[in-house]
Amino acid sequence: MRLSLVANCTLWQHAACSQNADRTLTDRLGFARTSDVVWFLVLAAIWSSAFMFIKIGVATIPPLTLAAGRLALAALLLWGYLLFSGAQIPLRASTWGAFAFIGFFGNALPFSLISWGEQYIDSSLAAILMGIMPVATVILAHLSIPEEPFTTRRILGVLCGFGGLLVLVGWQALSGIGAGVIAELAVLGGALSYAVTTVFTRKYVRETGRIMAAGATLAGTVWVLPLALWLEQPWTARPSAESLAAAVYLGVFPTAVATLLLFRLISAIGATTFAQINYLIPLLGLGWGVVFLAEQPTVRAILALLLVLTGVALVNSARSPSSASNHSDIRVR
Repeated sequence: MRLSLVANCTLWQHAACSQNADRTLTDRLGFARTSDVVWFLVLAAIWSSAFMFIKIGVATIPPLTLAAGRLALAALLLWGYLLFSGAQIPLRASTWGAFAFIGFFGNALPFSLISWGEQYIDSSLAAILMGIMPVATVILAHLSIPEEPFTTRRILGVLCGFGGLLVLVGWQALSGIGAGVIAELAVLGGALSYAVTTVFTRKYVRETGRIMAAGATLAGTVWVLPLALWLEQPWTARPSAESLAAAVYLGVFPTAVATLLLFRLISAIGATTFAQINYLIPLLGLGWGVVFLAEQPTVRAILALLLVLTGVALVNSARSPSSASNHSDIRVR
């Protein structure tokens, strides 16, 4: 009996120590619960996989059509979610103006630019280029938000980030402006568009995340669908089953589901901890391309990735906790 009690106590102590160790680990990472870590990793996997599925999609679906299709599907799902949850749809002109702005700069424009660019460059390269978004946001925020001043760390982060861009785009541009360079610039344009959206959201948006996501995807569809119909005549396309599946995946997961996860995590762990996802997306995006599409990144691409991640690290470490907790980066890939 005594031996049994001792054994039970030992087991209880071991379980308690393990639980405390797990709690300490999650606390150090900035997460209150283990489930937050799981959802954080799920969201990073979904967002980073978008580049691979865009590459599969544009193989047989024109880029504007792919962007319009994923936005229309995401809008349908998000508006259905809003109606099912009984949310009140705002009717103010300022809110619908924000829908239009974010729908263009946060959805229609970057989706179209990235899809077009991935016709000519690897998905892994697109993921690395997209890693510049947090660095670009720092520059735009400094110019438009008084609470976001430049610091030494931020300046170093900007220099590292753009050093990575020079390694990727600059050296290749020296040999001539070909389709590859233009495609890289298009993806960079998408990253800058996300940065503009982030700064605009921080400064002007007051609605809840799910309402903004539904409104922005609807507005994005309105922006890009007429162009797709006019320029690409999608009814003449012959999409493969793989491309159609990729388009559905992009609409459901990186556009609709990821948006809901985004706002759940922002409220649970705060924007400062959430910003660390910017490290995982280029790394995982590179990995998906290598593993599933047999892409072979160059040494120059790896060096650029290291510079970009260093820049993101410096930028994130320079953020003040007060400002970071009050603002969230709203973007949908």
